[in-house]
Amino acid sequence: MDKVLEFYENGGEAGRLERGLGVVEGYRTKELLSRYLSGPMDICDIGGGAGYYADWLAGQGHRVTMVELAPGAVALAKANQTVPYEALVGDARRLPIPDASMDCALLLGPLYHLQEKPDRLKCLEEARRVLRPGGWLFAGGISKFSSATWAMTVYGQGKDYIDDPEYMAMLRDELTTGRHNKPEHYNVLCDAYFHTPEGFRRELTEVGFAVEALYAVEGCAWLTPALSEKWAHVPSRENLLALVRLTEEEPSLLGLSPHFLAFGKKA
Repeated sequence: MDKVLEFYENGGEAGRLERGLGVVEGYRTKELLSRYLSGPMDICDIGGGAGYYADWLAGQGHRVTMVELAPGAVALAKANQTVPYEALVGDARRLPIPDASMDCALLLGPLYHLQEKPDRLKCLEEARRVLRPGGWLFAGGISKFSSATWAMTVYGQGKDYIDDPEYMAMLRDELTTGRHNKPEHYNVLCDAYFHTPEGFRRELTEVGFAVEALYAVEGCAWLTPALSEKWAHVPSRENLLALVRLTEEEPSLLGLSPHFLAFGKKA
């Protein structure tokens, strides 16, 4: 976890959801969450980074407690609050939150920063512990195919990463084991674990969540060559979103989306 802590202490999440593909991820995550949120709710945002979703949720009238591993990210979240919410330093595997005190728990990061399965299950068990009966878990995962498919979309455009043995070794590990280990000379996500949609669903059910839906977040939209330009043009954006929504639960396409989002309920 030292590499993860260092990554987020050095601003690894700051502004990510406000540029490039992160804009689509942020928009779609909010859209999907909004389908399940109703009335003022007690929400725990676990691994909340710099507070992007915590601030938005608090602005919607929810009572939000954000827990984040990196003290620097928590300080940034507090400094940039537009509405009040609680922001705490803590580990997703040992939450400083009372039992059965939350209506919803967000895990939009921790599950892909825990490379060992026992740690991921402990994280899920903690989320389940703090939820009231019938409470919702909103859990995000990264597809194990995301790095390889992205590298192929830019291959031959002056970004021939897959010709580098070091980068190919990273891709090979991701595709065969799910483990993502950052090569020293590349500016990519720090060490992580990437799931298949089926494996992600299995881990949630293993700790007792009933998975009601699994959605593609960016879906097929991320393949758009001029994504930023088309996203800025409202009619084009709506066409892209229409295609993503039409295919958001298609099992044969879920792994193509860089992120997917599971909605599970505590029995």
